Amino acid sequence: MNKIVKNAIILTLITLVSGVGLGFVYEITKEPIAQAQDAAKKEAWQEVFPEASSSDFEEIDVDAKAAEKAIKDLGVKAEIDEVCEVKGGEAGYIVTATDKEGYGGDIKITVGITSDGTVSGISILSISETAGLGMKATEPVFYEQYEGKQTDRFVVSKDGGDGEPIDALSGATITSRAVTGAVNAALGYYQNAF
Repeated sequence: MNKIVKNAIILTLITLVSGVGLGFVYEITKEPIAQAQDAAKKEAWQEVFPEASSSDFEEIDVDAKAAEKAIKDLGVKAEIDEVCEVKGGEAGYIVTATDKEGYGGDIKITVGITSDGTVSGISILSISETAGLGMKATEPVFYEQYEGKQTDRFVVSKDGGDGEPIDALSGATITSRAVTGAVNAALGYYQNAF
C-alpha cells in the first residue's frame, strides 16, 4: 500500500470519528440549549411586560403578510421572528424582530406594545457589536429612550425625519439605527396586524 492511500485512509477514519463525536455532542447539548433559549425568551417577555404573570403570555402565529408589509413600508432589512399576545391586566403584544444591519451582525430584540400602541419596553436578545461602543445599546440609558412612547415610528435624531427622536450612541450610529430599525419593524407589524 503506497503512502498516499495509507494517509487517505487515516484521514478518512479521523474524519468519521470526529463526525460521530460531534453528532454525539450535538445530541447531548441540543435540549439544554433549547431550554436556555426558551428561558431567555420568557425572561425578555417579563422585562417588557413586568406586571404580567407568566400565564398571561400566549404565543401566536406571525402574520406573514403583515410582517412583509411593515418591513417593506419601513424600508428596513429586518424580519419578524415571533409574536406573543399578552392577556390580563396590561394587555398588548410582544413582537420579536431581528434587524440585519447591525455593525457586528444581526440584532434581535423583543418589543412590548400595549393595546393602545405604547412601547412598554424593549429587551435585547442577541447583539454582537463593538465592545465599549455598540454594546452600550444594552444599557438602560439607551434602550429606555423607547419606553413609554406612543408613536408610529422612531428615528435616530442625527438622521432627522418624522418620528420620535432617539439619541444615537456616541461612535455607534450604525448600532443605534439597527436597534431603531428592529423596534420600528415590531411597531410596524403591530400596526398592520392588530
